[in-house]
Amino acid sequence: MATKKASSKKASKATSKVAEEIQKTEAIVKTVVKKESNSMSEISKPSFITAVVLEFIGTFLLAAAVIAGQGQPLVVLFALAAIVLIAGKISGAHVNPLITVGAWATRRISTAKALFYIVAQVLGAMIAFVILNAFVSNAPEVSQQAALYGQQKATMFTANVIPHGKELLILASELIGSFLFAFAVASVTSDKKKGSSAVAFGVGGGLFLAVLVAGSLSSVVGGSAILNPAVAFSLQAFTLKGQNVLFAIATYVGAALLGGILGFALDSLIQEASKEEK
Repeated sequence: MATKKASSKKASKATSKVAEEIQKTEAIVKTVVKKESNSMSEISKPSFITAVVLEFIGTFLLAAAVIAGQGQPLVVLFALAAIVLIAGKISGAHVNPLITVGAWATRRISTAKALFYIVAQVLGAMIAFVILNAFVSNAPEVSQQAALYGQQKATMFTANVIPHGKELLILASELIGSFLFAFAVASVTSDKKKGSSAVAFGVGGGLFLAVLVAGSLSSVVGGSAILNPAVAFSLQAFTLKGQNVLFAIATYVGAALLGGILGFALDSLIQEASKEEK
């Protein structure tokens, strides 16, 4: 009798454990299904589609401005400020994968929106390169008389080849610049009291300072600071002759995205600390 009671208790315990595991599995499945349905409903919203289209257009305009303006910080400042004024209230005007990844890492945007934004940004930058390159490649030859006065045939503005032996320095400058820019964007957009113009010029000014600092550091050793993985495609950073492709990817994608995450994370820590003090 004692043996039968013990075995029945063991069986009941095993059954209850199995039931608990089944309940846990069902809860996980329901959570996954709920997330999937939420993602699908979010993607199908007109506001979502509009935001993604604006990210495409905004990145196209930014990449075109960088190429046409030869990467001058002041040109980039006013171009980005104008884009933020146009699209900021609808899409947030990220127009940069490092900003999107930083916002996603700190849970400011959903995974679905982050993925669609990044695809739109890369496509926008690549289309900008294709269109501008088509015009530049069809530019007329410079006459000998014009050449004597220093006129040269139009060429596409590109990033510099990463100098051999200076790879880590270029990577460090890209990381520093991306961190500064991401922190500036996170700080400016965290303050809901700021008006549209203040946010636009705060974001543009943040990029201006970041490009100024990172560009100065990288130019000392003969490199370039891009601070935008999407625009890096427009500047042919991965396809230049003699370029170390793996290090270019590590620099203009890896370091940039890491800088974006760190910049947004620092702002989140500051925001949490200020809330605790209040």
